[in-house]
Amino acid sequence: MTIEDTWKFSQCFGDKGDIENITEADIISTVEFDHTGDFLATGDKGGRVVLFERNQSKKKQSCEYKFFTEFQSHDAEFDYLKSLEIEEKINKIKWLRSSNDSLYLLSTNDKTIKLWKIMERQIKLVNENNLNGLNHLPNGNITINNLKLPQLQLHDKLISAQPKKIYSNAHAYHINSISINSDQETYLSSDDLRINLWNLNIADQSFNIVDIKPTNMEELTEVITSAEFHPHHCNLFMYSSSKGTIKLSDMRSNSLCDSHSKIFEEYLDPSSHNFFTEITSSISDVKFSHDGRYIVSRDYMTVKIWDLAMENKPIKTINVHEHLRERLCDTYENDAIFDKFEVQFSGDNKSVMTGSYNNNFMIYPNAIGSGSSSSQPAAASKAPALNTNSFKSKKNRHEDDDDDEEDNSEVEDDAPPNKDATHSPNSQFEDEEEQEEIILQADKSAFKSKKSGHNTMRRRLMSGVGTNSNASDFDDIDFKKSILHLSWHPRENSVAIAATNNLYIFSTL
Repeated sequence: MTIEDTWKFSQCFGDKGDIENITEADIISTVEFDHTGDFLATGDKGGRVVLFERNQSKKKQSCEYKFFTEFQSHDAEFDYLKSLEIEEKINKIKWLRSSNDSLYLLSTNDKTIKLWKIMERQIKLVNENNLNGLNHLPNGNITINNLKLPQLQLHDKLISAQPKKIYSNAHAYHINSISINSDQETYLSSDDLRINLWNLNIADQSFNIVDIKPTNMEELTEVITSAEFHPHHCNLFMYSSSKGTIKLSDMRSNSLCDSHSKIFEEYLDPSSHNFFTEITSSISDVKFSHDGRYIVSRDYMTVKIWDLAMENKPIKTINVHEHLRERLCDTYENDAIFDKFEVQFSGDNKSVMTGSYNNNFMIYPNAIGSGSSSSQPAAASKAPALNTNSFKSKKNRHEDDDDDEEDNSEVEDDAPPNKDATHSPNSQFEDEEEQEEIILQADKSAFKSKKSGHNTMRRRLMSGVGTNSNASDFDDIDFKKSILHLSWHPRENSVAIAATNNLYIFSTL
């Protein structure tokens, strides 16, 4: 994505009424493009899945979608053994690659995962034949020329959604992630303490590949917050924790992957710890770049970008909520500090996007510098981390001198192109000085901005500084209007944003 790209509001789906009148069941809880970008799925707190299709009738250089179909994926249930109500809310949706004209996707609530097949059927009716009632019976003088073959005419198109498999009874805790493997045969599902591996064709059994549940629950110190398969290597997956760590595991090393191959963790000075550190350092979302070379993570305060070849610190840290640092006590009291923001890579693996409050979401163009290879095969071949045979299952892994040189070269590659040659390439703050931030707002103001043509706010982040943190700014923040769920089109600069019960599309096309 070039700096010159201008992001514009494109579309909005949903009721555009006041936030006070919103029905809880209509609030969007997940949004996901498929691998082609031609279809877009949303799930809501009412257990419904709504699909949108790219509007091909429009001109090519535009990003516009139309309603495709809607179905009830999950219903509210009651666990009589534990006396717990299981919500119908859709936590995650993941698309499968299809080999025919049908669409396939996985959807999950807190306990049950379902595989859905969505297909389009054409209904044809007979509109012409010989025997159309008694008055049209053939008489004795009938010849072969009088016979009419039945004619079928297209009457209607029917889109049906069928649950092909239901994967249940495998999680004691709430499911927070599902991720489909690159082999398209297996997928993982994770809850607070366990990660299970499933075969898509087998619904009644799964393999437990990570279990961090202690024998004595009083000794519990962390929970799993997110998990994802590597986009190219079917044996690798990662999961993040509430302690701020990301663990990369290799399923070839053990059937139970409790010993990780790599751990990505940044050292925090104990003197800087406070009451809120443990909450704000909890990672809410973690994603691989499409080429598999980088990882992006989101906690409450920051977005961090990691190189798979360097575990001890991120190559870039972006302060997202620096303006809230002095007011964390207030965010704790109104529970905003527990909001789980998602983060996304762009299709070219260079830019990242995440959400905030006041219906704002931020795009950080070229967060990974131009030194990174943009072509996927080249990036995969250059990344030393993808030599998966070299993974070591040591918790405290010490790099030798060669590895250190390799890591330094990675950081130099990722330095922004306009940086002064005399600056240290390892300086995180200098990276932030060069980082541009594009702030967009997914609310009614987008309609006005579309007419006026001004809807983008750009600024450069200075070292370690967010926005001004005075009291008036804080009072202007509407914590009910949070952008938690978003998705980036895999092949172009178009994004889908879930803003309470509305779905917004923004694009540079």
